[in-house]
Amino acid sequence: MEVDIVLLEVKDLVVEVEGKRVLNGVNLSIKEGETHVLLGPNGAGKSTLFLTILGFPKYDVVSGSILFNGEDITDLNTTERVQKGIGVSFQNPPAVRGVSVRNLLKFECGLEPEDELPLEMQELCKKLKFSDEFLDRDVNRGFSGGEVKRSEILQLLAQKPLFTMFDEPDSGVDIENVELLAEELNVLLDKQKKPGQRRRAGLLITHLGYILNFVNADKAHVLMNGVIACSGAPDEVLEDIRKEGFKGCVDCAQCGSGCSES
Repeated sequence: MEVDIVLLEVKDLVVEVEGKRVLNGVNLSIKEGETHVLLGPNGAGKSTLFLTILGFPKYDVVSGSILFNGEDITDLNTTERVQKGIGVSFQNPPAVRGVSVRNLLKFECGLEPEDELPLEMQELCKKLKFSDEFLDRDVNRGFSGGEVKRSEILQLLAQKPLFTMFDEPDSGVDIENVELLAEELNVLLDKQKKPGQRRRAGLLITHLGYILNFVNADKAHVLMNGVIACSGAPDEVLEDIRKEGFKGCVDCAQCGSGCSES
């Protein structure tokens, strides 16, 4: 009998940022092959959860734990977590002066600067509409919104993480780029494989849920006031939010009706 493997587990996570309590006991469990969506109003703590999972230093874990692939990573630094198999696509990644997109991709592929990119990466560059001229530009310097997003996805495809977090992948991107990005997001999330063969998992942060028109998610969670207020089928959660806003999630959490699950 096949046993479901939990890839990421967040247990009773309490986090402070510069002395301010932001997360108040978050519980979240994502199994191998699953894609989850995190929704919530501005200031709810979505980015704090995202960056705490990544291990950013200013996000102070007061209590609780983060387990990845069965290992407690709460005290590991960001580099160590990435080496374990965690990848990330930022909403607004920084520009990196003096480092070309091409050389960054080579580094992620374990190559030396003088090496050629593997044929697979060359094909992905063409698919994502990156010319040789673009690949020789400094990472994110002067990039358009669509170029930034496509560059982030290309880097993740080179990294091949077990678990990927996407921060607003559909933000500031036109419809053509969203469809192009979604196709590669589905590759990163093993969506081209049969459900029983999927191993890679992910967490998408989104405000409007537009990306879900192109990427199928298994479960949606609403973060409110630093806790998961409710969880459920993505279509149903989004429909409730569209009808009632986030008020319904607050009512759900307060009444203890049992829809809040992680």
